[in-house]
Amino acid sequence: MSKPISDYALIGDTHSCALIARDGSIDWLCWPRHDSPALFLKLLDDEKGGACSLAFDGLSGTTRCYVPDTNILETTFETATGRARLVDVMPVNPPSPEPDEGPDGEGESRLIRLLTCETGQVTGRFLVRPTFDYARRACTPIVEGASVLFEAGDWRLRVNALPRPDLTGNEAEVRFTLSAGEIAYLVLTHGEDQEEACIDDFAGAQRRMKSTVDYWHRWCARSTYRGAYRDAVMRSALCLKLLTYSPSGGILAAATAGLPEAVPGNRNYDYRFTWMRDASFTVTAFVMLGYVREAAEFLRFLRERDGTYGRETRLMYGIADGMPPEEELTHLAGWNGVRPVVIGNVAEFQDQHDIYGELLRALCIFLEAVDYDPPEKVNDRLPEVLDNLTARAIRHRHEADHGIWELRTERRQQVHTKAMIWVALTDAVRIGRNIAGVPEEKIAEWERVAAEVRAEYLENGWNAEKQAYVGAYGSHHLDAAVLRVALFGALDPKDPRTRSTLAAVERELGRGDLIYRYRMDDGLDGDEGTFTACAFWRVGCLALDGRTAEAKAAFERLIARGNDVGLFAEEIDPETGDQRGNTPQGFSHMALINAALRLESSIERYGLADPAEAEERRAAE
Repeated sequence: MSKPISDYALIGDTHSCALIARDGSIDWLCWPRHDSPALFLKLLDDEKGGACSLAFDGLSGTTRCYVPDTNILETTFETATGRARLVDVMPVNPPSPEPDEGPDGEGESRLIRLLTCETGQVTGRFLVRPTFDYARRACTPIVEGASVLFEAGDWRLRVNALPRPDLTGNEAEVRFTLSAGEIAYLVLTHGEDQEEACIDDFAGAQRRMKSTVDYWHRWCARSTYRGAYRDAVMRSALCLKLLTYSPSGGILAAATAGLPEAVPGNRNYDYRFTWMRDASFTVTAFVMLGYVREAAEFLRFLRERDGTYGRETRLMYGIADGMPPEEELTHLAGWNGVRPVVIGNVAEFQDQHDIYGELLRALCIFLEAVDYDPPEKVNDRLPEVLDNLTARAIRHRHEADHGIWELRTERRQQVHTKAMIWVALTDAVRIGRNIAGVPEEKIAEWERVAAEVRAEYLENGWNAEKQAYVGAYGSHHLDAAVLRVALFGALDPKDPRTRSTLAAVERELGRGDLIYRYRMDDGLDGDEGTFTACAFWRVGCLALDGRTAEAKAAFERLIARGNDVGLFAEEIDPETGDQRGNTPQGFSHMALINAALRLESSIERYGLADPAEAEERRAAE
């Protein structure tokens, strides 16, 4: 039986990351990059998948939290004879001085575990068993000096520890008996570690710990957010930072691959890549929190992947190089036996024409944040960029596509796509009026086409029977993505038709505060959960319409649905409350941040109006 998806906390170093369960077991770890083949993957197969586990004698309970304003995890274990605290960290070594562009921290492909007995006495053991290349590569462990080294071809994992590790079969074992104040530690190092770089003493582990705590504290201190939801917002920001691959500036959609959205079902994808659809919300979230450098880094990633936006923009990219082919890992059982386990993602070949709106909104928000004085390397050819992106948006404006949800059915004339093409053109106008080199006749043309696009989706996207904007022209199916375009201004949240659409979505797709993306055949098996980001979009729509009391109550109930350390997967099962899909999901955390910002801005504008007051004001308007 697999552990619940909500059992997992995330640590990382902005190069790779690890998922750690409540019981202290590291069940997912890819080195040296986020998208590298996993060497711990108990998450996806209890028997074949390796882990770095921790077992106590007489364990009675655990609690955990992040060290405040860090991505360092503390887990407290209560046993029949004492209490111990485990601190897990992946070291980050920031360069000095911090460069204007590029990584603000160097990863070591290292994970440190410090275990301190706080009261009484505790006994137990660490067990380390890597299964390289998704458990496809045989591994030969050997004792080498005071460490255990696991080798599988070019892959290496070294285990240093105090007490000294022993080799038991194919596992490294570290047995400990600790009294109050005593400490055990374990260090995992990947790759061809040099002798001088290997941490083989407690002082070295403590130094790495302190420098990493300092790094995260400095990073959090840069935030300009002072709102009421700091814990949830900053945990989401810290999560997004962990999902960054700092050498390229790319941000993963999620840390994992193969976790199911439907149980049973076949919706088990690999999300360790960068989606263009995340661009606008990512940049907005970072900019509005004061992290302009992170926003610039993400734009750097897009610029370098897309040749200064000069080629045909793609909907997704590998974080450092090309996309791997999609394949099924048929030898793995899958989380709770839900197969297939999929790596790679064939959706890269789909058509999604909303991406021009995503990219131009991201660029617009960033340029406005820096008063149209961007670093030269962000883009020194803005007029050319606008010309390229708007030309592509206009060229595809009449085409059907697969849409934001990557449906594996026929292409459709998606309302969300058309609205995002309108966003692309209107944001290009905003940028064009604030920079030199864009002819007025070009701006006028963008405005003219934008007006035509808007008139088209307002007419063809409306379904009189449903009294709602639906997902595609001529369709009767509702789509929560329509709520998203209201957040971009492509629908007026105060317009009666938008209000009617929100009511229809709540009625047909809603389960309390939770919202399904859609309820129709999508070419896949199984019933997925509600989509977490959609629930936060609903909060944004309520807030923008002045329904602030409703929005606030819904938002606070939603953030309480995160796991014990404030993390969200992609989806939530409305019947059980269990999290579903890959975790933690960047889209969920971007939506949380943006919902919090919209909510607080709307409360400042409208006050905290109860439903009756909000309805009275809407009627007067």
